[in-house]
Amino acid sequence: MWRAPVAGLALACALVASGCGFGPGPSSGSAARLDVTRDFGHQLLDSAKVAHVHSSDTVMRFLEAAHRVTTRYGGGFVQSIDGLAGDRSAQRDWFFYVNGIEAGVGAADFGLSGGDRVQWDYHSWRATMRVPAIVGAYPEPFVRGYRGRRLPVRVECERPGSAPCREVVKRLDEAGAVATEAGFASTAGAQLARVLVGRWSAVRRLQVATPLTQDPAASGVFARFRAGAGGRGPVALELLGPTGGVARKAPPGTGLVAARATEEQAVTWLVTGVDDAGVARAAASLSPTTLRDAFAVAATPSGPVRLPVEGRR
Repeated sequence: MWRAPVAGLALACALVASGCGFGPGPSSGSAARLDVTRDFGHQLLDSAKVAHVHSSDTVMRFLEAAHRVTTRYGGGFVQSIDGLAGDRSAQRDWFFYVNGIEAGVGAADFGLSGGDRVQWDYHSWRATMRVPAIVGAYPEPFVRGYRGRRLPVRVECERPGSAPCREVVKRLDEAGAVATEAGFASTAGAQLARVLVGRWSAVRRLQVATPLTQDPAASGVFARFRAGAGGRGPVALELLGPTGGVARKAPPGTGLVAARATEEQAVTWLVTGVDDAGVARAAASLSPTTLRDAFAVAATPSGPVRLPVEGRR
């Protein structure tokens, strides 16, 4: 991948020397990571780290230090990265996420914090213009939070003390998050990161989860729980393609790890499935290796499937 010489020197300086960075100001001791991907995280184009984040650093400066970038709208938004450009007629563009949360401002206005996980992804917006939260920065946002603000983490379980519930709490604790365990709560607010653990029949009663019975434009997730004929048959988990169509129905024992974020509530992750086996598989999928750069993951009996299903409508 092509690198501008000056940008390459800036990145090298940031990687090896504690006294240099993209701008003035004190630096943190935690490295930030940048992944550039395409097609909803299915393809990793490049990855870079900066050892020391300075107070004046932004997501845009981080990107420009490692890649050839063109911008629009006064320089605050990215048009192309290394020649791969947004295309309105093809309904494809660049989107960025910090610690798994879609930013609500341009990259030039988003300050970088130590330990941030930044992902730029080039994908179709035909099914939905917005995917407010993804799982690909795990264990973020549970460890360092968002925009330098760490949120308390609450693991809400259908059955507190159950094996999947304990598994989720254990994995978060081992990753460095401080998580409390509780039963389901009807509300959370903007000052709390939640992880909902349980069968879909229980999780669906929570307002934040109900959009997962609809299309990605409503839920921001390329999976859908759909009841049988007349709404009375058994519920199936449908795995969707990048344009929102059904790619396949998940087999029994499949779990789902997905994230949502709304204006009313901070980020909420769902660790769920139609049956107990699916919930257990979803809980066991909480690892950086399985989730890295993924938008959502279906934990099937034959292995994890990143969503949307690649190459399917």
